[in-house]
Amino acid sequence: MMRVDTVRTDAFTMDYLCFGEGKNVLVILPGLSVQKVLGFAEAIADAYNLLTKDFTIYLFERKNELPAVYKITDMAEDTVCAMRTLGLEKVCLFGASQGGMIAMQIAVRYPELVKRMIVGSTSAYISEEKNDVVKEWISLAKQGDAKELYLTFGEAINPPAVFEQLKDAYAAAGETVTAEELARFVILAEGMAGFNLLDELKKIACPILVIGSKDDLVLGAEASVQIAEHLNPEMPHELYLYEGYGHAAYDLAPDYRERMLAFLRCK
Repeated sequence: MMRVDTVRTDAFTMDYLCFGEGKNVLVILPGLSVQKVLGFAEAIADAYNLLTKDFTIYLFERKNELPAVYKITDMAEDTVCAMRTLGLEKVCLFGASQGGMIAMQIAVRYPELVKRMIVGSTSAYISEEKNDVVKEWISLAKQGDAKELYLTFGEAINPPAVFEQLKDAYAAAGETVTAEELARFVILAEGMAGFNLLDELKKIACPILVIGSKDDLVLGAEASVQIAEHLNPEMPHELYLYEGYGHAAYDLAPDYRERMLAFLRCK
């Protein structure tokens, strides 16, 4: 059973997708996207079908009412507020790309909420150099060039052969983007600037699986290695690097869900 709904707190609203029938809870935090990912709710539920017997799965968008400046720390606080409003606690947490940054921030600040965590294609430190790709996206969004934004975005996150297959679809999607969606994208993308959680990663008090990609053109493979190196050595953690799937390995690698499930089932 799948439903798209909205959680309402005293301060904001946040859209989410819920599906699955398992007794455990898995919260998914997606990465930065030009448009909201819940427009693909059925495809998302189908992609994670392997996990639905073990987990009831919640995927959260960012909140609807964005301020002019919205940092990763703010995104984490609001996600926690939404989770608590829905009565979610002691969850397994999976964050991809920007969602991984939010997930790590939650695990650092609220260790009691997270019992196992997976982060994919993400970074705990966004340097000026590492932010160059995102800056290009921001520039295109501010220019109002949604088609070129979608194409540049797609080319950065996908391997070349995959991008060629999806190029027309990305161009078509660019025709559907509104000015409001571009403004929202800019706020969310700018929120990553200056993010640095490296010195706090040792506070993460749950087992964590770090999955990266050797050919990640957005954040680089070294970002995943860097996370693993800064975790508490006494806390169980694993690092796995794909090759050939680019930044979007979380969508493209055929065994990604199997790898997630194997880790989440560990006691």
